[in-house]
Amino acid sequence: MLGEIINALVHDTLFIKYGLLGLFFNGMFSSFIPIPTEITISALLLSGTNPLDVFLILTVGSIIGGYIAYYLGYNGRLLKKIRKTPKEKYEQKSINIMTKYGWFTVIFLSPWIPIIGDVVSIIAGTKKYNIIKYSIAMATGKTVKAVAIVFFGVHFLHWLIQVFH
Repeated sequence: MLGEIINALVHDTLFIKYGLLGLFFNGMFSSFIPIPTEITISALLLSGTNPLDVFLILTVGSIIGGYIAYYLGYNGRLLKKIRKTPKEKYEQKSINIMTKYGWFTVIFLSPWIPIIGDVVSIIAGTKKYNIIKYSIAMATGKTVKAVAIVFFGVHFLHWLIQVFH
């Protein structure tokens, strides 16, 4: 049963079919559309892909996606054509969190916050947040998350394989 589930995840998920290129697009899109990268990462690691390659591709794709999200917010007309504007409750919640904890902290932590985190970069663009500060916070946050996901993914998968062998 577990073997069938793992096999289905490793071979049948859209982004996984395209390997590292799929991970790149998964990481990029997940910056402004809530699509989890963890399944793609796990499948690639299970299939024997080098963890350093996974980390590098995920980081680059996620950072590019962060800039796309910022630009979508910065150019509001484009956002309306591509995606509905963020729901008002998520936008207001994101603004409240940013005001309370500071923009830099929230942008740094945003990759870890489901749904609201996807809206943070768009809102930063909408509010015309300083691109240099945004770049530092966003790139650092996405890099730290990529390190953590790949590192813990490798160790968790090794543990899982030991348990079921």
